[in-house]
Amino acid sequence: MPLDPDAAALLSMMAEAGMPPMETMEPQEVRAGAAAAAALAPEPDVRVASVLERTLGGVPSLVVTPEGAGPFHVLIWFHGGGWVIGSAAEWLPTAKELAAGAGTVVVVPDYRLAPEHPFPAAFDDALEVTRAVLEHATELGGPGAKVAVGGDSAGGNLAALAALHIEGLAHQILAYPVTDATMAQPSYATMASDYLLTASMMEWFINLYAGDHDPADPRISPLHAPEEAFRRACPAHVVLAAYDPLHDEGEAYARRLRDAGVAVTTSRYDGQMHGFFTMGAVVPTGMAALHEAIGHLRHALGSPPAAGPAHATGGDAEPGDA
Repeated sequence: MPLDPDAAALLSMMAEAGMPPMETMEPQEVRAGAAAAAALAPEPDVRVASVLERTLGGVPSLVVTPEGAGPFHVLIWFHGGGWVIGSAAEWLPTAKELAAGAGTVVVVPDYRLAPEHPFPAAFDDALEVTRAVLEHATELGGPGAKVAVGGDSAGGNLAALAALHIEGLAHQILAYPVTDATMAQPSYATMASDYLLTASMMEWFINLYAGDHDPADPRISPLHAPEEAFRRACPAHVVLAAYDPLHDEGEAYARRLRDAGVAVTTSRYDGQMHGFFTMGAVVPTGMAALHEAIGHLRHALGSPPAAGPAHATGGDAEPGDA
């Protein structure tokens, strides 16, 4: 199947802009460009009750609460960006879509980024914030609140690791997750270039994050975790893009979960490339994939049906700690 026309148009527009390859730039330059692009993105056409700042497990986070009286379940969403770029604020549109669509509180951690904070900083932050949300689930969502984790790309890596290391989670959504930082999977060769994420970009990300650590360390590459860790993991929904160097490791990870007896659904989008899941404003298939994931989340959590669509509003930010 050819690349989706909307994804191809986005690639053409980026090529015309003439940006140098990410791996030839300094991380601070890449972050500034990504933040500027995120600021230009349209707000999602959904309404949430509030967006508040809170520190959970020592990790600054945004807490997005949907409209309604509650109680709500809670989803922790780890943003992508190769452990090097990205922020909770840049992923706020995705968090609002998730909160409104699933009727859940969504926590988006601002975990520490490499190279200033290399491995194991992001891993440690992911585990600490997950433990804190589990501890404070009733406070965040209400009585009986269940907790799920999710993330895209490097955020999917952190969500998968949280689900392997921490019991008591109800569900995990993994959108084209990094699961094997050894870069040994075949799709690193077959999809090495020409699309949004390239093999050379991934090498740059992994080197900045892992440094001198063995990339096969299961705290970096969850695909290499022991069997008993997989048996403890919660049910999963895995989203894959065919035009993505991470495709094969995501598929392999879903297979390992399934082989360990974990309930897994896998959705492969044959015409899509890495990044589409959070690009619904310009790649409509991404919005379809996000809402498919929301359906699996609602089923897993037992959330009530979400309210109908409404226009977006902002919430005031207030500090808090846990």
